[in-house]
Amino acid sequence: MPDGSELLNGRRVLVVEDEYFIADDMRRVFEENGAQVIGPVGSIDDALAIIDETPRIGGAVLDINLREVMVFPVADALRARGVPFVFATGYEENAVPKRLRDTIHCEKPIEPVRLARALFGERAAV
Repeated sequence: MPDGSELLNGRRVLVVEDEYFIADDMRRVFEENGAQVIGPVGSIDDALAIIDETPRIGGAVLDINLREVMVFPVADALRARGVPFVFATGYEENAVPKRLRDTIHCEKPIEPVRLARALFGERAAV
């Protein structure tokens, strides 16, 4: 099974997470493994602006609840562009709208390297 460095090297990953320590840990681990992190950002508006302004996004990690606002408009914008993403959240899968339930759902706490595997590696490994 590929490790995080193999999967992340050279990738541009958008991190949408409003908890500072979680976002910073993801950023650090992703960057240590060769990814270029876009963000992290902690709001829907900031995430949508980045999606609009950034021509190349390789993948994204989305927390579902950002300061009491659900991230689903961001997921829809990423899907419209064909950008792969995963949900990293404390919410159960049934909190996700039916249109997005085919998205990989990783329950927190989850290690950033496992997120990389979910996003870019073997889907069954998560």
